[in-house]
Amino acid sequence: MYRIVIRTLILIAVTIPIGIAFAQESPTSAVDENTKQIEAAIRSYVTAWDAGDVAKLAAQWSADAVFTQQNNGQPLVGREAITRSLQDYFSEDANPSKLVIALQSLDVISPNVALARGIQTFTRSDKTEDSNYTAVFVKTGNQWLLDRVTEEEIIPVISNRQKLEPLEWLIGNWVDVIGDSTIEFKCQWTSNENYISRTYKVTGIDGVESSGLQIIGWDPIKKQIRSWLFDSDGSYVSGLWTESDDRWVVQSLATLVDGTEGSYTSIFRPLEDGNFGWQKMNRVLDGELLPSIDEVIIQRQ
Repeated sequence: MYRIVIRTLILIAVTIPIGIAFAQESPTSAVDENTKQIEAAIRSYVTAWDAGDVAKLAAQWSADAVFTQQNNGQPLVGREAITRSLQDYFSEDANPSKLVIALQSLDVISPNVALARGIQTFTRSDKTEDSNYTAVFVKTGNQWLLDRVTEEEIIPVISNRQKLEPLEWLIGNWVDVIGDSTIEFKCQWTSNENYISRTYKVTGIDGVESSGLQIIGWDPIKKQIRSWLFDSDGSYVSGLWTESDDRWVVQSLATLVDGTEGSYTSIFRPLEDGNFGWQKMNRVLDGELLPSIDEVIIQRQ
């Protein structure tokens, strides 16, 4: 009798979990299946568009769907209005565009609602038009239908790299030795390439004497390259860059930590061997004219 009870308990322990596993579908597998169905629906829509099949296109919209087109005034409300718009487009355009949808994200929010985002591209022989694409899908029966679709203009990211490319020769690591001091520069593009970042360090016998950061960018108001330098001693300098023949002239205004103001002109002269010459002239501090600094050659490391 004891052995019969033990055997029964073992059978219960083994068979109950297996029965539950077959009876219930895991949430993850359900989401994966919905994702596959929605992706298939998007591919089907693209195929129907390229074939100009209005009936198949209309069948993929819900009865109360809302379609907001890019720069097109009032949204289209309802499947009938969307169908008429599609019929007008394909009947009037002798060379309809081809459609590509690059899906960037697809989130199944609930068992019956999903949100897709991406970029749609309409291409014809003479032009290509891109727009951001946001679509809410609803599940009706076993079919995922478009319920809310919005097209939005893609706003280009403005970069000033092209304006700064004449200074690309500055990019790299540089070094110069003057007496007992070593000056090191490290110049690189910032992550968005709207600026050039230039760090420097002056090292003497007793260690680092000073260091700082210079940011070089494009001033859209002055329509000119401009720089801002911040030194470890608390002073700061602003400069305006002008290309002149084979060199760059930088007119700079400096403010020292105690409030004293000054100005000077820097000359950067790129050399054929990959190095550059640098000098300072017209140095004025608190109204007093200071000696110029002769050109030194900064070596590329």
